[in-house]
Amino acid sequence: MTPLHKAVRLALTEVADPAKAPLMQAYMKSEMPFLGVQTVPRRAALRRVFAEQRLESAPEWRRAVLALWRDAEYREERYAAVELTASRHYKSFQTLYTVPMYEEMIVTGAWWDYVDELAIRRVGALLAAYPDTMRPLMLEWARDDDLWRRRTAILCQNSFKRRTDAGLLYACIEPSLSDNAFFARKAIGWALREYAKTDPHEVVRYVRHKGLTGLSRREALKNLPSV
Repeated sequence: MTPLHKAVRLALTEVADPAKAPLMQAYMKSEMPFLGVQTVPRRAALRRVFAEQRLESAPEWRRAVLALWRDAEYREERYAAVELTASRHYKSFQTLYTVPMYEEMIVTGAWWDYVDELAIRRVGALLAAYPDTMRPLMLEWARDDDLWRRRTAILCQNSFKRRTDAGLLYACIEPSLSDNAFFARKAIGWALREYAKTDPHEVVRYVRHKGLTGLSRREALKNLPSV
């Protein structure tokens, strides 16, 4: 265990409520146990640790993230790895070199609590910064057999608003239209609902044109009660 990981575990243990751990594990349907640390105290504790345990280079930061991720014994330690990727101290390290790291976390995490944050905040930011490289990669992920790569491709523009590339959004959605998996259907509806905040008429047109039904349709049109 690295010094950073030891500091993270100690900080999390100090603010944990073990009585909450079984309920948190059950809610998240997690095989990995929880310590019982809720979001607000967890983030405060991790901010202190990350400020004290500074990393000097991008490779060192990536190694630290992956060490936390791979060696985690509690789910909050994986949350810590995700939060370390967002630390303001390492904003300049968010380059294409991070893509393999995020891909590993997405594929091995394979659950919404990890994947959605990484898809929208990390992969989405890389798409905005490096569209010539990331756009083809998202199209590739959208056709992948792995559900969580596909979900990432669908959700990666969720914070883009007027910068949304509708063509890319639709191209990432369409390989999953025939997938009955809940997390695929939910992602399609969520992504369209976010785009509807910018262009509701276009989303209505798309939903009708593609004949979306069930969960995806309900999610896409949730904030458009007149439809």
